[in-house]
Amino acid sequence: MIQKISTYFERQSFGVCTYLGERFNVSIFRIRLLFIYASFLSIGVPLIIYFVGVILLDMRRIFKSRNKVWE
Repeated sequence: MIQKISTYFERQSFGVCTYLGERFNVSIFRIRLLFIYASFLSIGVPLIIYFVGVILLDMRRIFKSRNKVWE
């Protein structure tokens, strides 16, 4: 049951922790734990940072996949 829940959340995640882990060569698990612990300690500020990261990554994907008119 726990494995199903874990797999579901990993598939549905936005990819911010994965992007940061690959970018800085750090374990994705450690970055997720950092976000969780920081959220409890600072009353949700890391969640705001996480959602800003989601928006920025989505904008990046949109601009990369957009067809260029002049090419």
